[in-house]
Amino acid sequence: MEIFWFMVLMTMLGIYVILDGYDFGAGIVHLLFTKSEEERKAVTNAIGPFWDANEVWLIASGGVLFFAFPTLYASAFSGFYLPLMLVLWLLIFRAVGLELRGQVHNRLWERLWDRAFGVASLLLALFFGAALGNVVRGVNLGMVENGISTQEPHYFFLALWNPTFDPLAAHQGVIDWFTLLLGIVAVVTLTIHGANWIILKTSSSLNERLKVIIFRLNFALLILVIISAGLWHYVKPFPLTNLRTHYWLWIFPLIGLVGLLGQFRIKQFKKDGTGFFFSTLFILGSFSTTVASLFPTLLPSTNGVNPSLTIEGVAADEYGLSVGVYWFVIAAILVVSYFIIQFRVFRGKMDDVGYGEH
Repeated sequence: MEIFWFMVLMTMLGIYVILDGYDFGAGIVHLLFTKSEEERKAVTNAIGPFWDANEVWLIASGGVLFFAFPTLYASAFSGFYLPLMLVLWLLIFRAVGLELRGQVHNRLWERLWDRAFGVASLLLALFFGAALGNVVRGVNLGMVENGISTQEPHYFFLALWNPTFDPLAAHQGVIDWFTLLLGIVAVVTLTIHGANWIILKTSSSLNERLKVIIFRLNFALLILVIISAGLWHYVKPFPLTNLRTHYWLWIFPLIGLVGLLGQFRIKQFKKDGTGFFFSTLFILGSFSTTVASLFPTLLPSTNGVNPSLTIEGVAADEYGLSVGVYWFVIAAILVVSYFIIQFRVFRGKMDDVGYGEH
């Protein structure tokens, strides 16, 4: 039963990254690449009816984590307390920026909230990428000092960074050169993803310029992926053991590769949704490859004293997991129905939505 809930949790997180990921990317485009009020409005129109609904997947993922894997929930939410608080504030500023921007028609007011929306989106992409880097790298479970565990085996706490900026240091930080690299990969990935969404949902004059930007960013992304894959082996020796044992798992990196290479043809796509399809494939393939390589580990331990947190070791009891299935089915039907209705109502281009105008 714990395997079922693991699959549910990873699926929900994957959906969140794909859906709210294009919101983050649109915010980065809004911050860095828009040149006129018309282009800025096109960006907010593209995500206006969707961004708050997409965040439901993050909340729901937290609920499933609390219900199905309470030990991991307790460990992660205490250990990553500082970055989680920063993420919370960034989510608030992103929402406030979108909602307050159109309340007062004053240039200074609008620019203030434009910056809040854009900077928060960029930092959220960076922090979520760094969060994935922390999971890949592992943490010092039990706060081991000189071979002795000073805390409970599942407990850890990370400062925002350590003085050496070294991912292999005894006293780790949330941000080091490896997690920062993955954060940059996330920023580039989601910028491309958000740009593809804007192309899909608007007919803005910005779109042709975005295709050029996507093409150029994709070269940077390819280089970053190659570098980060090589450094992954340095930080975590033999990270792809599962893929060597189960060859069918190579379907996941293959999906990511197809998505990455497909985006090089962004200028030739005749349908506006093709680019978004390929960026979704890249995100899906990359996320699935990471999950498959770690399985059944949920949070690796960087010391030899306390074991890594695995699915079986942190799951709730069998009875609770079984009862929860019935409630999950009801919730899943409601959520899926809501999103089907939402995408049917707001299908097509969003140029005339006028989101945030008062």
